Amino acid sequence: MSEAWRPDVLGAGFEQRTLPLGTDSEGEVVATLVRHLPRGLRRAGELRDVDVLYVHGWSDYFFQRRLARFWADRGARFFALDLRKYGRSLRHGQRLGFVADLATYDEDIEAALEAMGDRRGRRLVLFGHSTGGLTLSLWAARHRELVDALVLNAPWLEFQFGFVGRAALAPALGLGARFRPHDPVPQVDLGFYSRAQEAAADPDDPMEPDPRWRPHISAPASTAWLDAVLAGHATVARGLELAAPVCVLLSARSILPTRWSDELSTVDTVLQVDAIARAALKLGASVTVERIAGALHDVFISHREARDEAYARLDRWTDGYLSRDSRRGGARP
Repeated sequence: MSEAWRPDVLGAGFEQRTLPLGTDSEGEVVATLVRHLPRGLRRAGELRDVDVLYVHGWSDYFFQRRLARFWADRGARFFALDLRKYGRSLRHGQRLGFVADLATYDEDIEAALEAMGDRRGRRLVLFGHSTGGLTLSLWAARHRELVDALVLNAPWLEFQFGFVGRAALAPALGLGARFRPHDPVPQVDLGFYSRAQEAAADPDDPMEPDPRWRPHISAPASTAWLDAVLAGHATVARGLELAAPVCVLLSARSILPTRWSDELSTVDTVLQVDAIARAALKLGASVTVERIAGALHDVFISHREARDEAYARLDRWTDGYLSRDSRRGGARP
């Protein structure tokens, strides 16, 4: 049974609720649902029948207050989910983010939807960043009758080295996932992405992620986890055939960094955005791809100009696809 709502670390206007998910070999397993409560609980606006559920990426958690306000200002109810073993849900002795199958998160999402309260007559918008975008896209394909729209912020829909790299790596990863699931996967993270975020920081829109939950250098991934991600990529490549409209926001450019330069604060240094843009077209029949010049991997924590442009593009898309005047029989099949 879920615990009661209580104040969240983000301060005034935010609450959190622990969602018990049983136990595993590492002990207690929980997810954590965060909600934004705007002053006066305003529910006027074109999106007053919309619930938004946000899911973070790898080595990450929810901390973006402005993103919550964006949706609340339009009348939507905003919720964010820290998945098991991430952020608010990480417990002592647990391997950060470890799962061997992305479908495991069905339990987390189901618990979140239940904790969100009475949803009769309400539309569901899924909002995912990076690995969270992949997780929610796959979940939407398995629960398409529940989803009215998807917003994906640099979703990890394809391996950085494309199909060829994925096909070459998958057999060895599959064996590793079976016999040594917790072995770390070699990674190259020199801390440039964190440094780029610091360079893009805006004192007028402060964001102060907790380094315990969002470390400056990405946490090591395991063979089983990466094998699960590559399986998700393969599923996307075959086509998800989603009926709900999808908005994908991406940086205009990627760079694979080997040394620091100021240019790294204006590009995606995590994913290959051209590959993601191509893979996004496999999601469904109605996919809008928005390329944001000067954006980081998370477009909503970029320099002010790029960040404001991302919000403007999202506003335009929500007005076109989610406003009450734009509804033509609903998005669900």
